[in-house]
Amino acid sequence: MSVSDFMATDLVTVTPDTPIFDAVDLMKHHDIHRLPVLENGQLVGLITEGIIQEAMPSKATSLSVYEVNYLLNKTTVRDVMIKNVATIAPDALLEDAIALMRTKNIGVLPVVEGSDLKGIITNNDIFDAFLKITGYNNGGTRVTIQIAEDQKGILANIAKLLADNDFSIATIVVNRVNGATIIEIQVESPAVTTIRQALETAGYTVTNAVLTNQ
Repeated sequence: MSVSDFMATDLVTVTPDTPIFDAVDLMKHHDIHRLPVLENGQLVGLITEGIIQEAMPSKATSLSVYEVNYLLNKTTVRDVMIKNVATIAPDALLEDAIALMRTKNIGVLPVVEGSDLKGIITNNDIFDAFLKITGYNNGGTRVTIQIAEDQKGILANIAKLLADNDFSIATIVVNRVNGATIIEIQVESPAVTTIRQALETAGYTVTNAVLTNQ
């Protein structure tokens, strides 16, 4: 899975000279929380709700309401935007985006190819990607199998067993925790009991089997 598979491409942008109040109105109108800043078609910054809130005068300020409004009306995106913006390429792995967000402690990455802004990916996009990759939104049965001794071909054996019982696999995730191998399979069927019985009869240890998103 690459960043381009999950990034948003219908972008709302501002320029450095956009007044702060206009940027706020755009965010409210489009129900978004950040805006890429473009100048001559090139990405030059990023502005977010958090940055705008930090730029607002404190309630403890001695300025009058009129003075505050005057200052804010004079404030543009250029005055408060992030200029050193972390970006990622559209063909980068989704995991690369996650790692970069975690390293930088940020929740958004503009997606840039060469000097062109192609999209934007946020932590919510990544949550959606996780749900899609795991097959959660498709519904069916999530079955968890604990493997005592991992060995080559075990996934093929499990897949064949399910196929022989007329079950289709949507996704498979292999996780290793404290030396144990855990296999989570999304099966395209609500027959939880039958699936569990088929696996346990074949000698597999099923630790959990539940319906998802029914």
